[in-house]
Parts: sequence; C-alpha cells; structure tokens
Amino acid sequence: MENMAEEELLPLEKEEVEVAQVQAPALSPSLPSAPEEAQSKRHISIQRQLADLEKLAFVTEGDFDSASSLNSDNLDTGSKQACPLCPKEKLRACNSHKLRRHLQNLHWKVSVEFEGYRMCICHLPCRPVKPNIIGEQISSKMGAHYHCIICSATITRRTDMLGHIRRHVNKGETKSRYFVASAVKPPNEILKEADTDVQVCPNYSIPQKTDSYFNPKMKLNRQLIFCTLAALAGERKPLECLDAFGATGIMGLQWAKHLGSAVKVTINDLNENSVTLIQENCHLNKLKVVLDSQEKEESDDVLEEGEENLGNIKVTKMDANVLMHLRSFDFIHLDPFGTSVNYLDSAFRNIRNLGIVSVTSTDISSLYAKAQHVARRHYGCNIVRTEYYKELAARIVVAAVARAAARCNKGIEVLFAVALEHFVLIVVRVLRGPTSADETAKKIQYLIHCQWCEERIFQKDGNMVEENPYRQLPCNCHGSMPGKTAIELGPLWSSSLFNTGFLKRMLLESLHHGLDDIQTLIKTLIFESECTPQSQLSSSNVNKLEEYGVCPKTTDDTTTDHYIAQGKRKSNEMVTNLAKRQKADNSTEHPPFYYNIHRHSIKGMNMPKLKKFLCYLSQAGFRVSRTHFDPMGVRTDAPLMQFKSILLKYSTPTYTGGQSEGHVQSASEDTVADRVEISVDDKAEASSCRRW
Repeated sequence: MENMAEEELLPLEKEEVEVAQVQAPALSPSLPSAPEEAQSKRHISIQRQLADLEKLAFVTEGDFDSASSLNSDNLDTGSKQACPLCPKEKLRACNSHKLRRHLQNLHWKVSVEFEGYRMCICHLPCRPVKPNIIGEQISSKMGAHYHCIICSATITRRTDMLGHIRRHVNKGETKSRYFVASAVKPPNEILKEADTDVQVCPNYSIPQKTDSYFNPKMKLNRQLIFCTLAALAGERKPLECLDAFGATGIMGLQWAKHLGSAVKVTINDLNENSVTLIQENCHLNKLKVVLDSQEKEESDDVLEEGEENLGNIKVTKMDANVLMHLRSFDFIHLDPFGTSVNYLDSAFRNIRNLGIVSVTSTDISSLYAKAQHVARRHYGCNIVRTEYYKELAARIVVAAVARAAARCNKGIEVLFAVALEHFVLIVVRVLRGPTSADETAKKIQYLIHCQWCEERIFQKDGNMVEENPYRQLPCNCHGSMPGKTAIELGPLWSSSLFNTGFLKRMLLESLHHGLDDIQTLIKTLIFESECTPQSQLSSSNVNKLEEYGVCPKTTDDTTTDHYIAQGKRKSNEMVTNLAKRQKADNSTEHPPFYYNIHRHSIKGMNMPKLKKFLCYLSQAGFRVSRTHFDPMGVRTDAPLMQFKSILLKYSTPTYTGGQSEGHVQSASEDTVADRVEISVDDKAEASSCRRW
C-alpha cells in the first residue's frame, strides 16, 4: 500500500511542475526581466489580459496531460474545454464561446487591478475551508477568493482585497514577491544632518508608508531641543536623557555625538524595524549600542582599525509609557505621531527635580482650530480660529502639560514655546512639591474673546459667578452690537511662555556648536520674552554675549539661583522663595497674545511699515516687540483701541500714492481720529485693568 501511495504521488508532482511550465511561457512576454523561478510561483489567477486567461483553457492536445491537475475531466471532454479557475463540480466542460463568456463575466469583471495585472477571482480549492457537518454528511464548500500578487495571501471579499492592496501600497510594498523574490534588497539612503549620518528607509518622509519616519522639515525642532539639552548639561552632569520615539534615532545620535560624556542617551521605539535601524545608525556613527544593560558584542566589529567609539547609546524596544514608569530621567523628549497627551502622565511620574520635559505636538489640525471637536476630545479645550491661533495652540498644550504635572504633585516653569507651520514645541522645567503644583494649577484660566473686535482678556481669579462677564473686556461691543458678542475659550495657560535667562544660554550653545539656522529664531524669542523691539539693542551688544546677558542673572530666570546645587533637590524653603519670586515678577512678564497689523488695518489707508509702527508704539509708552508666531504680529501691552488709534494716526490715505513719515492732516482722518480718541477716553479705566 505504501508503494502504491508513493506511485500515486509522483505523477501529481510531475503534473504540477508541467502545469507551471505551461503557464510560464504564456506570460513570459509580459514579465519584465524577472527570474524564471520567481515567474513560476505566480498563481494562475493573476494575468495581464483576458486572452492570457483563455490560453490556460485552450491548450494544445499534447498539453492536456500537464493541465490535468486543474481538471481531471479535460481528457474526456473532446472539443469542450473546462474553466481553469473553477472545479468540475462548479462548471462542467463547455464550448469555447460559452467558456469565454464565463471567464469574462465571472472572473475578469470582478478582478482587482494592480500595476497592470488583474487578480481574478478563483474557485479552486486553494483556500482551506472549514467543513460543515449536516447530519451524517460532511459538505465542504468551495470558497471563492483572490490571490494577492504581493504576499500570496488569499482574501475572500473584493473590498477586503482592495484594502489589503492599499495597505501594501502605504507601506511601500509595491513590488510583487513573485517577480522580485530573488532580487537583492536595495540599500537604504544615507542622509547627513549636523555631522550625523542616518540611514532612512524608502518613503522615509511619509509616515503612512514607513515604520521609521524621518521629516527633514523638523530640522529646526531638533536643533532647538539640542540647544535645550546642551544648556541643561551646563547645570549638572551626567544627564539621563530619553528620546521616547526614536524612529531613525537621529535626535539621540546628535545628543551622544556632540555632548559626549555629559549625557547618557536612551533611544526607545516600539517598532522592531525601527530598533534595528537605530542600531545600524549607531554603528554608522561609531557609537556603541547597549541592549538590556549589556554591551552588544558585535558593536566593536563594525569599527575599522584605529577607530574608537565616540560614546554609548542604550536602545530599548518598549512602550514609552512603560519605560518612563520604570526608569527616571533628567531630560525627556516626547515626539509621537499626533498628540502627546497620552504620554504626559508617564513623563512626569519619574522625572527628576529640575529636569526638563520637551513635548512636540504635530496634531496641528486640532490645535490650530481646524478640527475643534478633536481639540475638545484630546485637550478638553474649547477653541475657535482667531488671529492669535498659534499662541493659543501653544497655551493649550502648556495647559495640558501643567495639569499632568499637577496630578503628580509637580509644578512647571515654561522655558519657551514655539509654534510653527508643522509643529508646536513646548519645553518646561519640572519643580517638585505640592506648593509648586498649586502655583502651576492657578495659572490655568479661561479666556474671554470678543468675536467682533477680537479683544481678549483672561478671566479674573475667583470662584464667584459674575453677573456680567462682558465688563471684563476693555471693548464696548456688547453694548453697541446685538446678541452675544464674546466667547469663552480654554482652559489655557495664562502665564509667561518664555524664560529669558534660559533662552540666552541656548543662544550661547547655538553659537558654540555652530547651529546658524536657529540663532535668528532664538534672538526673536529673547526679544519677545522681554517685549522690547530689536532696534533698542545695538548689534555690538548682541555679538558680545557677556554684555548681552548670558552670564549675569536675570529676573526672568527664576531658577538660576538653584543651578549651583547640582543634582540636589530643593528644600521647602527654597520652593517657597521661588514661588514668591515668581509672583513678584509677574509685572515683568511679557503681555499675552499679539495683534496682526494687517488684521486691524483701516480700509482705504496705507499703514506704516512694521518697524516704524513698533517705534511709534514704543514712543507712546507701551512695551512692544515682534513675535515668532506671526511675521506681521505685534506683541504689546497696549489695549486694542489705542493700538488702532496709533495705527490710524500714522496711516496715509491710499490716493496720496505713498506713506509718509509722520501724521498727514486731513478732514476725514481728523474726524475719525477724534472719534477714536473719544472712545479711548471713555474706556481709559477699563484699559488700565490687568491683562493677566
């Protein structure tokens, strides 16, 4: 019996080989330079044209024996042919015209197209189907299915097959395994940034198509975080640093390569392919890889003779929340794809005292009020699109960070906040203790925003319900306009967004490491934090860092006194003094939000140049500076009515053909100016109220 079974199996194997040989010549003209072995692996249901599918049925008489594995009745049918994709139980052998109609209607019309090939529906017993037991009989239903041209998977429904192919395309898997099974994998592209080489996968700039995302547009973000860590490394060494979402590992590699022994870098990623890529990038930059507290043995083998390792990097494959719960760090950077609110509680759980947490949020559609329901779901915040929407987004993220820190009995001090086109970056210093947590929680307030004139002011502290909250606004739109004119936004961070002393140290580090791309941005942040125009500081003072204020202490750098005690926790007395000092320095903080000069321009008037307008506001006795949030934005403590009156005073009519240095007298302009001045005098008492 065993010999008979073996004799029965041998013809079947021979037939399968012959069937493959019959299929391959029919398709060889359409296969682009593919290996013959790879061509034979393609399923017969995947064809380029309907004629190729018909050739499988209309074979010559000498090839009938080779095709008998598909249908055993082929030899007995005479001139009739059987369908190559259906078993004999489903369709008997028929004439050529009927078979052509069957192939076209049942198989070809419902096929799935991909790169010139058609994946036709197949009814052969290729897919294992669970038998149904009905009484004493067992019925095995032949299920129709598709064969994937890329991964050879079998999919039953056409809609599922379309989604299956779409997922392959999103991952960049557009080459069929049948055609490139023996092809060599192309090498990864190597990019260089800040003297750091990184390998990147194909489609590295499209997060839906790759596991290791690398965005060249985030170079500014990476340089800002590097300067932040370099400034922190000047306070105490060594620093335990974490890049929670490594991807290619570019950020952690720059830390370890340029800061050396001052930092102990840990790069984490949950994706296995990303972890492998990070290890390869470490070897590429002559850095040792440490896995699970053990030095990787093959890390020394990749170095040539005479070369030395520049440092060690610990690479972990773990969920970011779990890792931040297990270990404590001095510096944590969170840069997930989208919102980062799911990782804030874990980040503040074990962060060390006076440590720094940097958060990069790329969900700008919700933060910039394009998807307001998503902002309410993620941040619990009500927002609308305003002229200061970028600063509003920064204050939303800071409020979420502050609430997460307060839940862990920690307070925060915002070092700086940057909101650009592609991301919102928040960097905060952690202050341990319930006193700091209480002071931080008090700075989360709601904002009253007038939808007519876009005047805005934070609500007053207190739990008592106010009878008319419109009285807090300096404008009189509620009395002159019908209906409800104001809306409540928030909760938002109501305190300062910048620390002048820390920004000046960042500028020093950027000069030391030759990061020219961000020096202009950091200088703008410094002027914005002090709310002073750049023209008031001479270029000679800017070049001299000691005179510029990098080394001396400033009132904004409230934690500078405690940097001397490196690695030590602050006592309760020190925390209390810090809170009192922060409360006393509220008057020196920059005013919240800004005005867009184009948004408030007068119709039919040519407004002055922005630099001249800043001088006019400064001469009127107001604090004024430009802002990085908006290139045409003006940050000032002037009320909106006085802002408009000064803008009107130095604007010229359009028909004059140009702008003048001073005020142009005209009857119509004087009338408008007098009307504005009268309204300003009526609101003098309201405009003098506190803007925080």
